[in-house]
Formats: sequence, C-alpha cells, structure tokens
Amino acid sequence: MTSASSAPELTIIQVPVSDPLVEPLLRELGDEYSRLPQALGSARAGGTPIGSDAHAEISRYPDEEFTPPHGGLLLLLLERGEPVAGGAFRRYAAATAELKRIWTHSDHRRRGLARRVVAELEREAAGRGYRRVYLTTGPRQPEARGLYLATGYTPLFDTGADPETIGPLPFEKHLGEAPKQ
Repeated sequence: MTSASSAPELTIIQVPVSDPLVEPLLRELGDEYSRLPQALGSARAGGTPIGSDAHAEISRYPDEEFTPPHGGLLLLLLERGEPVAGGAFRRYAAATAELKRIWTHSDHRRRGLARRVVAELEREAAGRGYRRVYLTTGPRQPEARGLYLATGYTPLFDTGADPETIGPLPFEKHLGEAPKQ
C-alpha cells in the first residue's frame, strides 16, 4: 500500500473517446458489467440492459457528444501514463451537463479518485457555461450513491424508498454551491 506522502502524482488530461488511453477504461467497465447477472447488471447500470450488451451500451453515445464545446472526456493518469480513473460529460440541456461513465480501475479504488474525477468534470462543465449537473446511477450501486451524496448532489428521488422500486437514481447539483452538510 502506498502512503499518502509517497503516493504518485496524478496527471489530468482531456482526450476524445477515440483516444487509445480511453479503451482500457471502457473495456474494464464493460467487462465488469458483463460479469454481473443479467438482472443485477440491468439495475446496477441504472436500468439499462447489460449482460452481453455491456460494451454496446457503454459506446451507445456518439463520440461527438463528449467533445467540446458541449461535452468532455477526462482521464486521470497515474505514473507512466497508465489510466486509472476517468469520466465524461455531455450536454443534457442548455445549462445542464450530464456526467457519464465515472469509473476507477479496479486496482485503484478506495483512493478518492472518483471524487477527484467528479470535481474536475464539474470544473470543466462550469468553464463551458453549464450551471447544473445531472446524473443517474443504478439502485445497486451504493458506492456511487454515496459518492454523489458526499460531493453535494441532491437526490431527485425519495431516499426513504427502496431503490429497487425506483430504477435509475437521478441526482443534480447546481454548480457553485457548497456541499451540503
């Protein structure tokens, strides 16, 4: 385990979806979803059928949706240029960006990388004029739900209800607001 004082520095880069550095991230994400039982995969991905269709679902949006001026793809790179975490956003509405594919490589989880990706995506979206961020996660993704709540996102669903009865769990955050305590 690497201590905080000797942790490698992360480099933030923006690349198009077609960049070769993106491929390992999306492949592992697709592989992870493909290994899930069909019912779990559907719920875990926010209601989208996964299973054998995982890779097709991940690539269903055209690359142009994640490129400037309306969208962006971000990678955090560890030493030697190895991609360890990433995420993207696309235009959802005139003043709203939608975060997509927030992901951390399985060997690098529990290090706060997803939190950093979300913060960088928010910063970039705000710089492009977006004032609100929207996203959804699956009811069987408690880690993602916890991440969004901890980073100031407001749930747009009844948090007291069984998530399995809701389907995709929508969240929003107005950019420029302080995280809720």
